[in-house]
Amino acid sequence: MNDLVLFAQLPNVKLAYYDFSAPSDDAPVVILIHGFASTARVNWIGTGWVKELQQAGYRVVALDNRGHGQSEKFYDAADYGPDIFAADVIGLMDYLDIQRADIVGFSMGARITSWLAYSAPERVRKAVFGGMGAHIYGGRGSYEAIAEGLETDTPDNLTDPGAIAFRKFADRTRSDRLALAACVRPARMKITPQIIGQITVPVLVVVGSDDDIGGSPLELADQMNNAKGVVLEGLDHMKSTGAAAFKQAVLEFLTQEDKSP
Repeated sequence: MNDLVLFAQLPNVKLAYYDFSAPSDDAPVVILIHGFASTARVNWIGTGWVKELQQAGYRVVALDNRGHGQSEKFYDAADYGPDIFAADVIGLMDYLDIQRADIVGFSMGARITSWLAYSAPERVRKAVFGGMGAHIYGGRGSYEAIAEGLETDTPDNLTDPGAIAFRKFADRTRSDRLALAACVRPARMKITPQIIGQITVPVLVVVGSDDDIGGSPLELADQMNNAKGVVLEGLDHMKSTGAAAFKQAVLEFLTQEDKSP
């Protein structure tokens, strides 16, 4: 597997991405969108997702979101948001001449995927919201604390559980903490129940039973006309990322015939 990082200079951002070929030129394409403070390599390559999808016959494209990994960094909250992240994905699709693809997002990546499914349904064949269910509207509630935890030079003094967890994760992934702090602050555009209710493309919502970050997948799926929720028993947010049950549910969803009207 050639995991050489590539770069796309788009009008508003330089994105790092990986493009894993398929056996045939007309193979279906799946685009993988990672979560907050993660990278394509951490979320998708190191967990075996790319290998599984390639073996299933897919061309796999995985990108580092702006502010993450090897993509361009920004330090103003105005440069982030679901609409901006989604526009980056569309820009990358145009750059690679991909007209339509399956989109799989995890955590923050699921929020980006939801915006793509809402705003550009003609570009999305099927969508997967991984690790993000009923809390897709921002139910965690401590974003400012997380941002401050990323900015501080004294992380040992942190008390907010979310701030502690994401600071440790950001340090482990050697992320640009100031860029992530800008990213996590409340965006101008937000995911709302009205937006979720207008999504018509087939959606799979997959969240662990012990995932207090993502919330109920069944509750979120019920808010869409063409969605299915799956609970991964015994898994929390982090453990579900590369879980075999998660991969199996996604592959079954992507490869099954679409019977929607």
